Amino acid sequence: MKTHPVRTYRSAEDFPRSEHLAWKIAEVATDSVEVPADTAEMIVNRIIDNAAVAAASVTRRPVANARAQAQSHPYSRSSSESHGSTVFGVGGTFSPEWAAWANGVAVRELDFHDTFLAAEYSHPGDNIPSILAVAQHAGRTGQDLIRGLATGYEIQVDLVRAICLHEHKIDHVAHLGPSAAAGIGTLLGLDTETVYQAIGQALHTTTATRQSRKGEISSWKAYAPAFAGKMAVEAVDRAMRGEGAPSPIWEGEDGVIAWLLGGPKAEYNVPLPGPGEAKRGILDTYTKEHSAEYQSQAPIDLAFRLRERVGDLSQIASIVLHTSHHTHYVIGTGSNDPQKFDPKASRETLDHSIMYIFAVALQNGTWHHERSYAPERAQRPDTTLLWQKISTAEDPEWTRRYHSTDPNEKAFGARAEVTLKSGEVIVDELAVADAHPLGARPFARDQYIAKFRTLAEGVIAPAEQDRFLAAAQRTPELKAGELNQLTFTVSDEVLDRSPKSPQGLF
Repeated sequence: MKTHPVRTYRSAEDFPRSEHLAWKIAEVATDSVEVPADTAEMIVNRIIDNAAVAAASVTRRPVANARAQAQSHPYSRSSSESHGSTVFGVGGTFSPEWAAWANGVAVRELDFHDTFLAAEYSHPGDNIPSILAVAQHAGRTGQDLIRGLATGYEIQVDLVRAICLHEHKIDHVAHLGPSAAAGIGTLLGLDTETVYQAIGQALHTTTATRQSRKGEISSWKAYAPAFAGKMAVEAVDRAMRGEGAPSPIWEGEDGVIAWLLGGPKAEYNVPLPGPGEAKRGILDTYTKEHSAEYQSQAPIDLAFRLRERVGDLSQIASIVLHTSHHTHYVIGTGSNDPQKFDPKASRETLDHSIMYIFAVALQNGTWHHERSYAPERAQRPDTTLLWQKISTAEDPEWTRRYHSTDPNEKAFGARAEVTLKSGEVIVDELAVADAHPLGARPFARDQYIAKFRTLAEGVIAPAEQDRFLAAAQRTPELKAGELNQLTFTVSDEVLDRSPKSPQGLF
């Protein structure tokens, strides 16, 4: 890896295009280096993972509405070079940017797919819907798709390692637009100039504030990354037609760094693979066993472990979760969000409340993507009582480990101090979730398939499950035109479970 210093430049300064971060990313995207076998293996795992969580969310209102919007944009133009793209749950083909949109919402809705946390946080699996949609539309092979996804993951991971967005209240999807555009560029074999322009456009159109993940969190939390993926597809299309982008997009005098991030004097150091260096970023990412914000994963497992030691939960006087700055301020009491203690809060808000999540995990000893968030579950009096006794505190050591570059030391967990009414204090901690690569039960292919089977039960017919899993595991061998197999359909009876929404414009 080579580290690239990135800072603001005045318009009058000499700053050649070859030094722009967007150009350096485009060079990585256009490097024809082979994808390592372990990277390709993990990409297949994440294709399965995304489909699993899409199956679980296929009848939820935001997903149904996004799907309806995509269905209003069918792809029917006759061309031997373009084919349209599939949408989870339904047959037919649709315009690729709208397929990316609908599938992006389906994948993101339950906050249940992969994650990478460093200077910023991200869900790199959000790259898959847009890159796959373009691959299907353009009639590319499984190998082309693997190469494109390796780039998308690599660029997102590298940006997340180096550039903190949340410090400046910018949403993390600002790293997704550029990574998806770069991945599409690799997929299509575009030249460096075209990819450079697409990256600039994608970043310019996907910077937004973090209010989507603050206070009363709405369905836009799921829509925001899907929007970034859709913008990436459109940016590539315009760049291929010869349209340009604001530049230098990160380093310009009125650019992203100067006005949205650290300011004119800030400098970031972005690591990128050198020429001929394999793209292995996906191997540093991790998926979720539980449907909740990633920093809840280890605390959920910790709550399961504490149940027996605590015994009678009514005897709890207080629980303090000592954890990282990020966990305390984003999903803990450091956020100062009263909504995180509201029994009538939205699901999106509850899955960003570590206090609620820890209470339910402690009471149930299990976690379910629907039942754990049901209104009747959140409004149980004994849950509300326990929930109010839980708080978080930032611990400098957990913050240091959160930001550690040593994968053996990096941690996203917490130390729980449970004080009983008797005065006894029970203490336990867990650094990483059980499903983490360094956890008690790391996820491998069998676990990804099991997650798919569990979430697809009662949604996707068994024969269709078998067909999808067989195709997904053959992704590297799929020929041109066969990528449309990387989706699933469900019955009209299943789709009819979706809430009915008012008619929109489309």
